[in-house]
Amino acid sequence: MLILNYHETAARLPMLACIDVMEQAFRLLAEGQVYHPPRQWIDPAGALGSLLLMPSYLGGAEPVYGLKTLTIFHQNTAMGLEAHQGAVLLFSGKTGELLALFDASAITAIRTAAVSGLATRLLANPTASVCALLGGGVQARTHLAAMACVRPLSEVRIVSRSLENAQKFVETEQSKYDFPLLALPSAESAVRSADLVVTTTTSHTPVLHGEWLQAGTHVVAIGAYRPTTREVDTATIQRARVFVDSRQQCLQEAGDLAIPIQEGAFSADGIVAELSELVSGQVMGRTDASQITFFKSVGLPVEDLAAAQYIYNQP
Repeated sequence: MLILNYHETAARLPMLACIDVMEQAFRLLAEGQVYHPPRQWIDPAGALGSLLLMPSYLGGAEPVYGLKTLTIFHQNTAMGLEAHQGAVLLFSGKTGELLALFDASAITAIRTAAVSGLATRLLANPTASVCALLGGGVQARTHLAAMACVRPLSEVRIVSRSLENAQKFVETEQSKYDFPLLALPSAESAVRSADLVVTTTTSHTPVLHGEWLQAGTHVVAIGAYRPTTREVDTATIQRARVFVDSRQQCLQEAGDLAIPIQEGAFSADGIVAELSELVSGQVMGRTDASQITFFKSVGLPVEDLAAAQYIYNQP
């Protein structure tokens, strides 16, 4: 059995390759070769954190089973630890043998951003180059890498909980890129005139307001994953052509959509398509350069499984 720690796992999953792996996974999903029941949350009253169980099956030439077990402890960040901890188990789909155990935090960080990169590749205007990145944590770093893989970025504006945090992010990440990273004091100042907007925060209330968005902007929202929390306001959803990784999961878990629906300001029928339908060509994404497109993801088990299979197959 292959066992890899965080750094070993991440080293075998470069962002550009992971974006292509996610595209193939969603193609198999469209073809009916994926099985993943709804994730199970274990969230005891009074507990310090939550546990998620995410089983899945991926068909194709080399079928595999997977199980991701993940804990979420948001207070970890104050101790210099990632909020997400866990493991991804990979099993042979032919013999049932346990093939590998990988660090779930590394896979989660990279595959989440890779899915956003895939959606951006399919939905954003080809010339989109000015990105507003709201958030300064792990997902902000990986999403910066993903956006740089799929669009010709000329400038990225960083907004975090404080200007100091945003400046620290810039100091850490700037050497990796040949375009400027700018620390800005407010989300509004970052978003206005940007044509890509990515929200990766842990905020329970909107950090992005639809009135700030210019025509043609593509928005990615990944931070909120509970039905009572959201990163974007209702106006954002109303102005946008909305796409998701999974209708079922997003309607159950994503307050970005659930709250506007509860308000009567949006309908589940307003979701244009799932990512698998875009990848397979069943539904057209952006139909006009002036449209605002919006992609919401909560994460699917098949993403972890496809990433794990790719890592396992690396020499």
